[in-house]
Amino acid sequence: MKLSQFKFKLPEELLAQHPLPQRDESRMMVVNRRTGEIEHHVFKDIINFFDAGDLMVFNDTMVFPALLYGNKEKTGARIEVFLLRELNAEHKLWDVLVEPARKIRIGNKLYFGDDESMVAEVIDNTTSRGRTLRFLYDGPHQEFKDALFALGQTPLPAYIKREPEAEDAERYQCIFASKEGAVVAPAAGMHFSRELLKRLEIKGVDQSFITVHSGLGNFREIDVEDLTKHRMDSEEMEASQLLVDQVNAAKDAEHRVCAVGTSVLRGISSAVSMGGHMKTYSGWTNKFIFPPYDFTVATSLVSNFHLPYSTMLMMVAAFGGYDVVMNAYDVAVKEKYRFGAYGDAMLII
Repeated sequence: MKLSQFKFKLPEELLAQHPLPQRDESRMMVVNRRTGEIEHHVFKDIINFFDAGDLMVFNDTMVFPALLYGNKEKTGARIEVFLLRELNAEHKLWDVLVEPARKIRIGNKLYFGDDESMVAEVIDNTTSRGRTLRFLYDGPHQEFKDALFALGQTPLPAYIKREPEAEDAERYQCIFASKEGAVVAPAAGMHFSRELLKRLEIKGVDQSFITVHSGLGNFREIDVEDLTKHRMDSEEMEASQLLVDQVNAAKDAEHRVCAVGTSVLRGISSAVSMGGHMKTYSGWTNKFIFPPYDFTVATSLVSNFHLPYSTMLMMVAAFGGYDVVMNAYDVAVKEKYRFGAYGDAMLII
């Protein structure tokens, strides 16, 4: 497959800038990957497509407030700092991106907060934009993290052309998020309300969780036409014994296994074993999935509508079939579905 095969015209007004008032009332396109048939529903209708014994797998990663603004020492220049991940808790070292990168060098100090009480020193240059910061904070680690995150904002994707607002702290997050570590929300899971999850539980649809700490690699521009030459950024993940037992029991009983989001699909595919089963896995995955790909565990997929050329679109096309999915995206544009993290959903069965 070539990068150019994932081009389509996406009107800017279809990129959702705000979430809907109710999580489970977005639109949902249902696509049959065998026949290509398309139906149009409301998201909470998803309950009608699953039966008792079927299993939904969610990503329980939690997005942390990774976007900070600081001031450079002496010049006072405003610097955007995007926290990627903590490298060392004891020494308070963080891997970060900085903008404008040209102004920041090793040894520079950055000051955060109205009173500039949070101070960080640049101790390493890792990439053209990346840096390692050491935060100069005397106090327990949890107290430091609380103070740091209190200064941060929700790291909305760049295609959302507005400043983060108070509602984003809650809405750019799944209601079941519990494992801190993501800077990109697993958007498909954001459609599930507490009421919908309860209704699914009452119907007997089982729920399980994988942890995939989604990173900015999801949005990194692919700069090669031949997709076999693209290298995905690694993401930390964990597939627990409980998850593996639930998935394998569902498969053995010939029930459906639904991956809620491309991050879940990627995580499951990184922990696959023989015969359509899963094995436990704890570590990092850089698996890049594009058509053609043989999925042996998941039988259905919930996903948002993704942007042209994106790795998430490629994964959806691998699952649903390239022609079927690209046709569905054409229909989505014509029918004015909302795209992006705060947009509408697609269920592939």
